[in-house]
Amino acid sequence: MVFAGFSGWFGRLLRRLGRRLGDHAVAAAEADAAIAQDRLREAIDLLPEGVVFLDAEGRYILWNKRYAEIYHRSADLFRPGERFFDTLKMGVARGDYPDAVGREEAWLAERLKKLMNPSGERHEQRLADGRWLMIEEKRTSDGGVIGLRVDITQMKRQAEALEEALHRAEAASRAKTAFVADMSHELRTPLNGVMGLGQALAATPLTEQQSALLSDMLACAQDLDGLVSGLLDYGDAARAADAAPPAQVHGHEASDAPPLRVLAADDNPTNRKVVELMLGAAGAEVVSVENGQQAVDAWRTGVFDVVLMDLRMPVMDGLDAIRAIRKAEGAGLPRAPIIVISANTSTDDVEASAAAGADRHIGKPLRAEALFEAISGLLD
Repeated sequence: MVFAGFSGWFGRLLRRLGRRLGDHAVAAAEADAAIAQDRLREAIDLLPEGVVFLDAEGRYILWNKRYAEIYHRSADLFRPGERFFDTLKMGVARGDYPDAVGREEAWLAERLKKLMNPSGERHEQRLADGRWLMIEEKRTSDGGVIGLRVDITQMKRQAEALEEALHRAEAASRAKTAFVADMSHELRTPLNGVMGLGQALAATPLTEQQSALLSDMLACAQDLDGLVSGLLDYGDAARAADAAPPAQVHGHEASDAPPLRVLAADDNPTNRKVVELMLGAAGAEVVSVENGQQAVDAWRTGVFDVVLMDLRMPVMDGLDAIRAIRKAEGAGLPRAPIIVISANTSTDDVEASAAAGADRHIGKPLRAEALFEAISGLLD
């Protein structure tokens, strides 16, 4: 009986001890879990990116400090168990998302669709204070969502600054091109008059002394032309077009040219005079006009073997005049050979002339042999 009593007592003692040991193990496990959870939260809080965990229903589970800092205007709404969509909707009502203004319902629907179908695809989000976020969301194994938020404001500003610098560089390049074209026109136009009139004068009877002086003048003009070409750097094509020496056009040579009816458009009276003298010496009839509109009108009412067209003219420039003539030809009028004569001789200028419908592009200063060769080539 004593043994039996002792045995019962000992059993009860063992059971009590077991319960105590079990409670201690549970308590130890719970303590370990709490430590692990604290360490996990600490690790998440140390991340430089904003992180948020949502359950399968889109409710808040956990978020780090950086996430709360990024959405500081809505941080007061973050609570475990609260729906992410409700917080987002409140943020839209507060005006936290500029891209949602004026299309709030559509914006919310698009955002909810991305949230409920997280593919990991990154997208950008603009905030009311001017910041930009990169958002990436993925599905967790239990059906929830883990979201990542990265502040890319500085990156966006750098990209904008780079784009602005690129636009400024492009604008500077366009300004440089325009300046070169303007310089070409302004320098070559008077030079064209000097050389053209000199060549026309060479075709008239001159004394030996006058001929020598004229030869020296044309040589100086040729040197000046070379300096202008080098200064403006128009390229190999432009320099090659102007590389021929000044022509000594004599009456018996010009008389070999067939008689022509020529329409010449140029806003500079000296340049018109140069063309009239060159072609007049060859027996051609020249009708001169001052701008592209006059050229189109004259061409419509007259019959011309060839049209000579400057590019830079008032009222209507040469390219528009060429296009107008080519368009009218499409209605049944005969095709007119068109030669551009311009101080602008860059590759872009030559290509623009061809695109408009010109058959030839001759650079100024104009040389008689270049003009006659272009006309002969077209008529042949």
